[in-house]
Amino acid sequence: MNETREYDGIRLEKLREHVWEIPQEGGMNAPARVLASEPLLEQIADDRTLQQLKNATHLPGIAKYAVCMPDGHQGYGFPVGGVGATDATDGCISPGAVGYDINCGVRMVRTDLTYDDLEGREEELVDSLFANVPSGLGGGGVVEGDVGTVESVLDRGMDWALEHDYATRDDLAHCEDEGQRTDSRPEFVSQKAKDRGKNQLGSLGSGNHFLEVQRVTDVFDDEVAEAFGLVEEQIVVLIHCGSRGLGHQVCSDYLRRIEREHGDLLDRLPDKELAAAPAGSRLAEEYYGAMCAAINFAWVNRQLITHRTRRVFERVFGEDWEDLGMELLYDVAHNIAKREVHDVNGEDRELFVHRKGATRAFPAGRPEVPRAYRDVGQPVIIPGSMGSGSYVLVGGERSLSETFGSTAHGAGRTMSRTQAKQEFWGETVRDELRDQNAIYVKAQSGATVAEEAPGVYKDVDEVVRVSDELGIGDKVVRTYPVCNIKG
Repeated sequence: MNETREYDGIRLEKLREHVWEIPQEGGMNAPARVLASEPLLEQIADDRTLQQLKNATHLPGIAKYAVCMPDGHQGYGFPVGGVGATDATDGCISPGAVGYDINCGVRMVRTDLTYDDLEGREEELVDSLFANVPSGLGGGGVVEGDVGTVESVLDRGMDWALEHDYATRDDLAHCEDEGQRTDSRPEFVSQKAKDRGKNQLGSLGSGNHFLEVQRVTDVFDDEVAEAFGLVEEQIVVLIHCGSRGLGHQVCSDYLRRIEREHGDLLDRLPDKELAAAPAGSRLAEEYYGAMCAAINFAWVNRQLITHRTRRVFERVFGEDWEDLGMELLYDVAHNIAKREVHDVNGEDRELFVHRKGATRAFPAGRPEVPRAYRDVGQPVIIPGSMGSGSYVLVGGERSLSETFGSTAHGAGRTMSRTQAKQEFWGETVRDELRDQNAIYVKAQSGATVAEEAPGVYKDVDEVVRVSDELGIGDKVVRTYPVCNIKG
């Protein structure tokens, strides 16, 4: 008899190691799957994640199954760590299954520096980064543009940054989609969204967004690490942020419009936060174009932060950033919906693959993987907490068949921000990280540090172990924090 678990009336059957299924029943259009070890499953079941995952299977046209990654936790309507692929012709597209921070994502910049080169200069570097990389709520960015600037960024993405000398051709070549969604439609982004974005270009924002200087501590796959240009004790920089207020406004605008224009579909869903527009409808096409424009905005946002970071390293280390080897390893989105072709029961189908808090993880040979990595597979960057370290993975051979080419996006929260501020004192967390772990943290407030304390996250080692053992994202290297700045 199959091993089963039940949480709040939701029954899961264990299909094999780390794979649990919620069988299809009632209004579900497909089963749902949770990819987790026993300890992670207990944490995932501790909030509304399982109910939200089950609800997601009610989306019209959902293919195969909805999936929850090992870092999954409760989100807005659709769980964070969720993947749902809907038919691009007969299905739907759901802003709630993408999230408010469109193209929240992460990039890693390599350097030729080693930890020995940096040791003793941590405070100088963290202070300089904090002073020069805009962060926190509200406005202020690397570029103070007007609406015309924003519209050009929305249309052209990283190509705009290249023209204005904020990026190199090599940067574009090492970014998902080369940093440009050509199906962007800036005219479908509201004036309010553009106004919110015009003074936020090149800023981290707040919450869990950060810039972290790290050192490579472990290499698990020598061949892939060499292809990625990573070695032990190397210094790298991780940048995690998204589309700021612009992306949030795009999501809000289209959720409201769906409520007004597609109430019939909304009434058939178990949660109004799953609001979706039918594939092929005018509203679906407009949302897709606006979302792609916000995706471009986020890529430029991270590129401008990269530009400013390179300048800081030049001043601190007294060499040009090119001589310091500060090249982009990869930039990958983890809040996104994209038209992709996948095998569904032996048939190639075009799908809207919604990844919300999930990272694309394509294996070797897939044409979307940058040419530099096509023979080994796509780099996958998995941030942990600011006290635990992060991972670089490579797209696994089983990702396409198991998860529509996806894996986890981080450690995943186990505690709300409100609870975290009750449990932790920001200054204490900061001092302990410095004194006990030689990790230097600087943030806009102690509350921000408390909200992001290492204790509020799942065990990233366990999340990555599950991904690796399932073959959806394979371990390449592990990194450990040196300096961290937060909004």
